[in-house]
Amino acid sequence: MTTTPLTVAVLGPGGVGGLIGGLLARDGHRVICLAGERTAAALARDGLHVRSGQFGEFTARVEAATELREPVDAAFVTVKETALAAALDRMPPQALGTGIVVPLLNGLDHMALLREHYPAGRVVAGTIRVEATRTAPGRIEHTSPFATIELAAPVEEFAEQLRRTGLDVTLREDETAMLWSKLSFLAPFALLTTRHADGIGAVRTEHRGELLAVLDEIAAVTKAVGAPADARTLLASFDRIPGAMKSSMQRDVEAGRPTELDAIGGAVLRAAAAHSVPTPTITRLVRELS
Repeated sequence: MTTTPLTVAVLGPGGVGGLIGGLLARDGHRVICLAGERTAAALARDGLHVRSGQFGEFTARVEAATELREPVDAAFVTVKETALAAALDRMPPQALGTGIVVPLLNGLDHMALLREHYPAGRVVAGTIRVEATRTAPGRIEHTSPFATIELAAPVEEFAEQLRRTGLDVTLREDETAMLWSKLSFLAPFALLTTRHADGIGAVRTEHRGELLAVLDEIAAVTKAVGAPADARTLLASFDRIPGAMKSSMQRDVEAGRPTELDAIGGAVLRAAAAHSVPTPTITRLVRELS
Protein backbone atom coordinates (compact mmCIF):
# COMPACT_ATOMS: atom_id res chain seq x y z
CA MET A 1 0.00 0.00 0.00
CA THR A 2 1.50 3.31 -1.05
CA THR A 3 2.02 6.06 1.50
CA THR A 4 3.26 8.65 -1.00
CA PRO A 5 1.66 12.03 -0.21
CA LEU A 6 -1.17 12.99 -2.54
CA THR A 7 -1.88 16.27 -4.27
CA VAL A 8 -5.57 16.95 -3.69
CA ALA A 9 -7.77 19.80 -4.85
CA VAL A 10 -10.80 20.86 -2.82
CA LEU A 11 -13.40 22.71 -4.86
CA GLY A 12 -15.44 24.54 -2.24
CA PRO A 13 -13.55 24.53 1.11
CA GLY A 14 -16.65 25.06 3.26
CA GLY A 15 -17.72 22.84 6.14
CA VAL A 16 -17.24 19.50 4.38
CA GLY A 17 -14.40 20.48 2.05
CA GLY A 18 -12.58 22.41 4.76
CA LEU A 19 -12.72 19.48 7.15
CA ILE A 20 -11.42 17.01 4.56
CA GLY A 21 -8.77 19.42 3.30
CA GLY A 22 -7.61 20.19 6.83
CA LEU A 23 -7.31 16.51 7.75
CA LEU A 24 -5.41 15.69 4.56
CA ALA A 25 -3.02 18.63 5.00
CA ARG A 26 -2.41 17.74 8.64
CA ASP A 27 -1.50 14.23 7.51
CA GLY A 28 1.16 15.54 5.14
CA HIS A 29 -0.67 15.74 1.83
CA ARG A 30 -0.53 18.73 -0.49
CA VAL A 31 -3.95 20.41 -0.55
CA ILE A 32 -5.02 23.07 -3.06
CA CYS A 33 -8.25 24.83 -2.11
CA LEU A 34 -10.22 26.37 -4.97
CA ALA A 35 -12.43 29.29 -3.99
CA GLY A 36 -13.26 32.93 -4.61
CA GLU A 37 -10.60 35.58 -4.21
CA ARG A 38 -11.48 36.57 -0.63
CA THR A 39 -11.61 33.01 0.65
CA ALA A 40 -8.51 31.95 -1.29
CA ALA A 41 -6.54 34.88 0.15
CA ALA A 42 -7.61 34.02 3.70
CA LEU A 43 -6.68 30.36 3.25
CA ALA A 44 -3.29 31.15 1.72
CA ARG A 45 -2.56 33.50 4.61
CA ASP A 46 -4.00 31.66 7.61
CA GLY A 47 -4.57 28.05 6.51
CA LEU A 48 -7.52 25.92 7.57
CA HIS A 49 -8.45 26.05 11.25
CA VAL A 50 -10.55 23.07 12.33
CA ARG A 51 -12.27 22.64 15.66
CA SER A 52 -13.65 19.15 16.17
CA GLY A 53 -14.62 16.98 19.10
CA GLN A 54 -13.48 13.97 17.09
CA PHE A 55 -10.27 15.26 15.50
CA GLY A 56 -9.23 17.98 17.95
CA GLU A 57 -8.44 21.61 17.22
CA PHE A 58 -5.68 22.35 14.72
CA THR A 59 -4.52 24.64 11.93
CA ALA A 60 -3.20 23.15 8.69
CA ARG A 61 -1.31 25.00 5.98
CA VAL A 62 -2.84 24.71 2.51
CA GLU A 63 -2.39 26.29 -0.89
CA ALA A 64 -5.25 28.27 -2.38
CA ALA A 65 -6.22 29.53 -5.81
CA THR A 66 -9.24 30.73 -7.73
CA GLU A 67 -8.62 28.15 -10.49
CA LEU A 68 -6.84 24.82 -10.80
CA ARG A 69 -3.74 25.15 -12.98
CA GLU A 70 -1.98 21.78 -12.55
CA PRO A 71 -2.79 18.08 -12.41
CA VAL A 72 -3.85 16.50 -9.11
CA ASP A 73 -4.30 12.96 -7.85
CA ALA A 74 -7.85 13.67 -6.73
CA ALA A 75 -10.30 16.54 -6.57
CA PHE A 76 -13.08 16.72 -4.01
CA VAL A 77 -16.13 18.65 -5.17
CA THR A 78 -17.79 19.97 -2.01
CA VAL A 79 -19.69 23.06 -3.07
CA LYS A 80 -23.43 23.35 -2.53
CA GLU A 81 -25.50 21.90 -5.36
CA THR A 82 -26.90 25.38 -6.01
CA ALA A 83 -23.38 26.65 -6.80
CA LEU A 84 -22.06 23.62 -8.68
CA ALA A 85 -22.43 24.71 -12.31
CA ALA A 86 -20.65 28.02 -11.76
CA ALA A 87 -17.96 26.48 -9.53
CA LEU A 88 -16.82 24.03 -12.22
CA ASP A 89 -15.17 26.92 -14.06
CA ARG A 90 -12.57 26.86 -11.27
CA MET A 91 -11.55 23.31 -12.20
CA PRO A 92 -11.11 23.00 -15.99
CA PRO A 93 -11.06 19.41 -17.25
CA GLN A 94 -7.76 19.95 -19.05
CA ALA A 95 -6.06 21.02 -15.82
CA LEU A 96 -7.19 17.98 -13.87
CA GLY A 97 -4.89 15.52 -15.60
CA THR A 98 -5.66 11.90 -14.80
CA GLY A 99 -6.92 12.60 -11.28
CA ILE A 100 -10.23 11.32 -10.01
CA VAL A 101 -13.15 13.62 -9.21
CA VAL A 102 -14.97 12.82 -5.97
CA PRO A 103 -18.23 14.72 -5.45
CA LEU A 104 -19.60 14.82 -1.90
CA LEU A 105 -22.82 16.65 -2.66
CA ASN A 106 -26.39 16.16 -1.59
CA GLY A 107 -28.87 14.64 -4.00
CA LEU A 108 -28.39 12.74 -7.26
CA ASP A 109 -28.44 15.07 -10.26
CA HIS A 110 -24.85 16.27 -9.84
CA MET A 111 -23.49 12.92 -11.03
CA ALA A 112 -24.78 13.38 -14.58
CA LEU A 113 -23.51 16.97 -14.72
CA LEU A 114 -20.02 16.01 -13.55
CA ARG A 115 -19.79 13.06 -15.94
CA GLU A 116 -20.65 15.36 -18.81
CA HIS A 117 -18.03 17.91 -17.73
CA TYR A 118 -15.16 15.51 -16.90
CA PRO A 119 -14.19 12.08 -18.27
CA ALA A 120 -17.03 9.94 -16.92
CA GLY A 121 -14.78 7.10 -15.78
CA ARG A 122 -12.82 9.40 -13.49
CA VAL A 123 -15.87 10.67 -11.59
CA VAL A 124 -16.16 8.52 -8.46
CA ALA A 125 -19.55 8.69 -6.75
CA GLY A 126 -19.23 9.51 -3.08
CA THR A 127 -21.26 10.43 -0.05
CA ILE A 128 -20.41 11.88 3.34
CA ARG A 129 -22.35 11.88 6.59
CA VAL A 130 -21.15 14.68 8.84
CA GLU A 131 -22.22 17.90 10.49
CA ALA A 132 -19.57 20.50 9.69
CA THR A 133 -19.95 24.23 9.15
CA ARG A 134 -17.76 27.04 7.85
CA THR A 135 -18.07 29.89 10.34
CA ALA A 136 -15.68 32.18 8.42
CA PRO A 137 -13.25 31.71 5.53
CA GLY A 138 -10.90 28.93 6.59
CA ARG A 139 -12.61 28.27 9.94
CA ILE A 140 -14.41 24.96 10.27
CA GLU A 141 -16.59 23.65 13.10
CA HIS A 142 -17.10 19.88 13.06
CA THR A 143 -19.90 19.13 15.52
CA SER A 144 -21.04 15.57 14.77
CA PRO A 145 -19.32 12.61 16.47
CA PHE A 146 -18.70 11.05 13.07
CA ALA A 147 -17.39 11.80 9.58
CA THR A 148 -18.22 8.88 7.32
CA ILE A 149 -17.37 8.70 3.62
CA GLU A 150 -18.55 6.09 1.13
CA LEU A 151 -17.06 5.71 -2.35
CA ALA A 152 -18.56 3.60 -5.14
CA ALA A 153 -15.39 2.54 -6.96
CA PRO A 154 -12.39 0.23 -6.51
CA VAL A 155 -10.09 2.98 -5.18
CA GLU A 156 -8.53 1.02 -2.31
CA GLU A 157 -5.26 2.95 -2.06
CA PHE A 158 -7.01 6.31 -2.11
CA ALA A 159 -9.47 5.11 0.53
CA GLU A 160 -6.61 3.95 2.74
CA GLN A 161 -4.94 7.36 2.48
CA LEU A 162 -8.19 8.94 3.65
CA ARG A 163 -8.50 6.48 6.52
CA ARG A 164 -5.04 7.45 7.72
CA THR A 165 -6.38 10.96 8.38
CA GLY A 166 -9.00 9.56 10.76
CA LEU A 167 -11.94 9.56 8.35
CA ASP A 168 -14.23 6.52 8.32
CA VAL A 169 -14.16 5.34 4.69
CA THR A 170 -16.07 2.45 3.10
CA LEU A 171 -16.02 1.26 -0.51
CA ARG A 172 -19.34 0.26 -2.07
CA GLU A 173 -19.99 -1.73 -5.25
CA ASP A 174 -23.50 -0.44 -5.97
CA GLU A 175 -23.54 3.29 -6.78
CA THR A 176 -27.34 3.54 -6.84
CA ALA A 177 -27.69 1.82 -3.47
CA MET A 178 -25.01 4.06 -1.98
CA LEU A 179 -26.53 7.33 -3.19
CA TRP A 180 -30.04 6.36 -2.15
CA SER A 181 -28.84 5.10 1.22
CA LYS A 182 -27.79 8.66 1.98
CA LEU A 183 -30.76 10.37 0.34
CA SER A 184 -33.26 8.13 2.16
CA PHE A 185 -31.85 9.47 5.43
CA LEU A 186 -31.02 13.01 4.33
CA ALA A 187 -34.37 13.89 2.78
CA PRO A 188 -36.45 13.23 5.92
CA PHE A 189 -33.76 14.85 8.09
CA ALA A 190 -33.49 17.99 5.96
CA LEU A 191 -37.16 18.45 5.18
CA LEU A 192 -38.42 17.93 8.72
CA THR A 193 -35.76 19.87 10.64
CA THR A 194 -36.11 22.77 8.21
CA ARG A 195 -39.90 22.74 8.20
CA HIS A 196 -40.11 22.74 12.00
CA ALA A 197 -37.01 24.93 12.58
CA ASP A 198 -35.67 22.59 15.25
CA GLY A 199 -33.15 19.86 15.88
CA ILE A 200 -33.86 16.25 15.05
CA GLY A 201 -34.57 15.48 18.71
CA ALA A 202 -37.67 17.68 18.70
CA VAL A 203 -38.75 16.26 15.33
CA ARG A 204 -38.59 12.65 16.48
CA THR A 205 -40.58 13.37 19.65
CA GLU A 206 -43.00 16.21 18.84
CA HIS A 207 -43.56 15.26 15.18
CA ARG A 208 -42.99 11.51 15.28
CA GLY A 209 -46.12 10.65 13.31
CA GLU A 210 -44.99 12.88 10.47
CA LEU A 211 -41.50 11.39 10.64
CA LEU A 212 -42.93 7.87 10.36
CA ALA A 213 -45.03 8.87 7.34
CA VAL A 214 -42.01 10.38 5.57
CA LEU A 215 -39.89 7.30 6.29
CA ASP A 216 -42.55 5.00 4.85
CA GLU A 217 -42.70 7.13 1.69
CA ILE A 218 -38.94 7.45 1.21
CA ALA A 219 -38.47 3.71 1.75
CA ALA A 220 -41.07 3.01 -0.94
CA VAL A 221 -39.33 5.32 -3.42
CA THR A 222 -35.92 3.86 -2.60
CA LYS A 223 -37.16 0.32 -3.22
CA ALA A 224 -38.78 1.43 -6.49
CA VAL A 225 -35.46 2.68 -7.89
CA GLY A 226 -33.83 -0.65 -7.05
CA ALA A 227 -32.03 0.14 -3.81
CA PRO A 228 -32.56 -1.61 -0.47
CA ALA A 229 -34.59 0.29 2.13
CA ASP A 230 -36.49 -0.37 5.32
CA ALA A 231 -38.47 2.26 7.25
CA ARG A 232 -37.79 0.62 10.61
CA THR A 233 -34.04 0.62 10.01
CA LEU A 234 -34.21 4.29 9.04
CA LEU A 235 -36.17 5.10 12.18
CA ALA A 236 -33.55 3.34 14.31
CA SER A 237 -30.91 5.59 12.73
CA PHE A 238 -32.94 8.69 13.52
CA ASP A 239 -33.40 7.56 17.12
CA ARG A 240 -29.62 7.13 17.58
CA ILE A 241 -28.28 10.47 16.36
CA PRO A 242 -27.73 13.41 18.75
CA GLY A 243 -30.95 15.32 19.28
CA ALA A 244 -29.37 18.73 18.72
CA MET A 245 -28.23 17.90 15.18
CA LYS A 246 -29.43 20.27 12.47
CA SER A 247 -29.46 19.72 8.73
CA SER A 248 -27.43 21.85 6.33
CA MET A 249 -30.69 22.93 4.70
CA GLN A 250 -31.93 24.21 8.05
CA ARG A 251 -28.68 26.12 8.59
CA ASP A 252 -28.98 27.63 5.10
CA VAL A 253 -32.47 28.91 5.89
CA GLU A 254 -31.28 30.36 9.20
CA ALA A 255 -28.46 32.17 7.41
CA GLY A 256 -30.65 33.41 4.54
CA ARG A 257 -28.76 31.37 1.95
CA PRO A 258 -30.25 29.49 -1.04
CA THR A 259 -31.25 25.96 -0.06
CA GLU A 260 -30.79 22.58 -1.73
CA LEU A 261 -34.52 21.86 -1.60
CA ASP A 262 -34.63 20.81 -5.25
CA ALA A 263 -31.50 18.65 -5.01
CA ILE A 264 -32.89 16.82 -1.98
CA GLY A 265 -36.68 16.96 -1.93
CA GLY A 266 -37.01 17.52 -5.65
CA ALA A 267 -34.85 14.49 -6.43
CA VAL A 268 -37.13 12.28 -4.32
CA LEU A 269 -40.28 13.64 -5.96
CA ARG A 270 -38.88 13.16 -9.48
CA ALA A 271 -38.01 9.55 -8.72
CA ALA A 272 -41.41 8.99 -7.11
CA ALA A 273 -43.17 10.35 -10.19
CA ALA A 274 -41.05 8.23 -12.52
CA HIS A 275 -42.01 5.07 -10.62
CA SER A 276 -45.61 6.06 -9.74
CA VAL A 277 -44.99 5.99 -5.99
CA PRO A 278 -47.35 8.19 -3.93
CA THR A 279 -45.55 10.60 -1.58
CA PRO A 280 -48.21 12.92 -0.10
CA THR A 281 -46.26 13.90 3.02
CA ILE A 282 -42.97 14.60 1.22
CA THR A 283 -44.87 16.49 -1.50
CA ARG A 284 -46.50 18.69 1.13
CA LEU A 285 -43.22 19.38 2.92
CA VAL A 286 -41.49 20.38 -0.32
CA ARG A 287 -44.41 22.65 -1.20
CA GLU A 288 -44.37 24.30 2.24
CA LEU A 289 -40.63 24.92 2.02
CA SER A 290 -40.70 26.28 -1.54
